[in-house]
Amino acid sequence: MESLLALLDLERIEQDIFRGVSRSAVVPRVFGGQVAAQALVAAGRTVPEERLAHSLHAYFLRPGDPGAPIVYEVDRIRDGRSFTTRRVVAIQHGQPIFHLSASFQVHEEGLEHQEPMPDAPDPETLPSAEELLPAHADKFPDRRVVDRLLEARAAIDLRYVEDPPFLTAGVTREPRSQVWFRARGKLADDPMLHICLATYVSDMTLLDSVLLAHGRGGWAVGDVVGASLDHAMWFHRPLRADEWLLYDQQSPSASGGRGLGTARIYTRDGRLAVSVIQEGLVRVPRTL
Repeated sequence: MESLLALLDLERIEQDIFRGVSRSAVVPRVFGGQVAAQALVAAGRTVPEERLAHSLHAYFLRPGDPGAPIVYEVDRIRDGRSFTTRRVVAIQHGQPIFHLSASFQVHEEGLEHQEPMPDAPDPETLPSAEELLPAHADKFPDRRVVDRLLEARAAIDLRYVEDPPFLTAGVTREPRSQVWFRARGKLADDPMLHICLATYVSDMTLLDSVLLAHGRGGWAVGDVVGASLDHAMWFHRPLRADEWLLYDQQSPSASGGRGLGTARIYTRDGRLAVSVIQEGLVRVPRTL
């Protein structure tokens, strides 16, 4: 957890320019959720703390190099009476690898309604990654994949409600997936930190539902090649990333080598906290 928090604590190198480092990922490139979370941190550092992010829209432009720092340049698009807008460009080796636009708002009262939380078992009844992954190491082409998955999730307790795609490769299922997640350890009472951590986790499993519809095990198994293309989030209500959150995901469509994932994040007491949409590259290797 300390390592992840350090990852999100960007270095300010100029007024609106920040620098971040990367951590190892399952695939040999920077994890998309890391870049999105760091970019949101950079944007948030230029906004009054009473204004919290209510939406972000992002494009993944190039694979990130995990061995090089990432520079985040923030453009102060607008500072209004209620809303603040920022644009962030993440740069590596002189080229943009990621664009993010984020909007922030002061708290205000308004109309209230939400879609009810779907049924899901209690997270404590589900196996942890440390219990699930080693028990199924034979599903992966290389045992080191299990170690990388465990390392990538060392700061996040993520539990699948049903078997993840990499355990059911070859079997088509309904394009829907649920996971519970929370940070491993108590976090500070900083609302933006919890929003940024939810952003970090949101890219971990969102395309699983695409894989389930076609009986594919995923990038860790090697029967598809994929990457995040664009990502959007709307933050509706307060959340704590160190308390259990239900990530309810589904895929309405896949075509043209791309798959669409949509999702909602609920607090354990049933409040809809976040809506998420992502389109990703999902290709079947030609050798299969």
